[in-house]
Amino acid sequence: MKRIWWAQIKAVIRLEMRKTFFAKRGLWIYAIAALPVILFVAYAIATSTQQHRRATVVSQGEKRLTYQDLQAIKPGMTSDEVIAILGRPPLRFHWTDRRPASPEQNSEKETMLEVQHEEYRYSDGQNDLYVGLGDDKVESINLQQGNNPGQDSIMFAGVFQFFFLRLAIFFGCLGIFMNLFRGEILDRSLHFYFLAPVRREVVMAGKFLAGLLATCTIFVTSEVLQTIAFLWHFPANMRDFYLFHNHGLEHAAIYLGVTVLACIGYGAFFLVAGMLFRNPILPTAAILIWEGINPFLPGILKQFSVIYYLKSLCPVDIPSAPGTPPVLALLISNADPVSAPVAVVGIFVVALIALYASSLQVRRMEINYTTE
Repeated sequence: MKRIWWAQIKAVIRLEMRKTFFAKRGLWIYAIAALPVILFVAYAIATSTQQHRRATVVSQGEKRLTYQDLQAIKPGMTSDEVIAILGRPPLRFHWTDRRPASPEQNSEKETMLEVQHEEYRYSDGQNDLYVGLGDDKVESINLQQGNNPGQDSIMFAGVFQFFFLRLAIFFGCLGIFMNLFRGEILDRSLHFYFLAPVRREVVMAGKFLAGLLATCTIFVTSEVLQTIAFLWHFPANMRDFYLFHNHGLEHAAIYLGVTVLACIGYGAFFLVAGMLFRNPILPTAAILIWEGINPFLPGILKQFSVIYYLKSLCPVDIPSAPGTPPVLALLISNADPVSAPVAVVGIFVVALIALYASSLQVRRMEINYTTE
């Protein structure tokens, strides 16, 4: 009997995969899956352009500089002292400013003095230094640090947690799993499944697995492309160090695993929601609000949420900047994480509860196309 059920499940999967991947009503899912990829590609292009400009500045410099050399410049230095340390500036800008004379300089009537300004730009290939001078004295120092995998990994974690998990995968699963039964009802084709000599639970399992394969294929591919775009602009030696000596490869594998678990958890939720509700707006809003207020819920209620377990599995913690409002800091941080095994088991338990509710609902599901 189990062999027959499995053969029927595979038949349902084959039928559903074509509908799921090529349904016109689901084309927008590809767009939201591509958005973070486009973001990281644009960031990589902008960063590569900036690195090319830095390389040009370095090639025009008089000395090969280090980060310590850039830090050696202090306010009050003269231009000769700056040039003695860093060499002649590769880029140099001049302008004249007019300002009122001080009482010591002008005791009778108000006059305007012309002040000569200069700005020097230096680079060590990774960091930029902008030195502003007025009357041959250093007035401002702006040392801009370049990109590095450690800082960018925090940005990647922020995009993953707050856009990819909470929005892209959430609404992608909504579009696919909510329509597994609702779409059949709107197309007036669900009765073909129910008239076939197949248990309804088998139909439900086949549809769920087809939706899971589709969402995992779409969003895992998106996550792989995001990782490639994220690492694209780094030099080969820095990229290898990040991947093989700074847990970068491990983090990439964890992000892929979290993506799959998110598809399982949200897919199970939206499958049962698609059976219970005619209007998808109400359950979607309820689940979205429940996931959003998860940090503020009591501990026992947090466990009935997918995002609670997913955040515990994310490999990079997002730090809260000083002065961040407490409410926003609570949304960013994960104040009560659980261990990885507990988080994985928790997602499967939540998904199984939702699938069990779906199996009960599909048994007594009645079709009335005239009410839709």
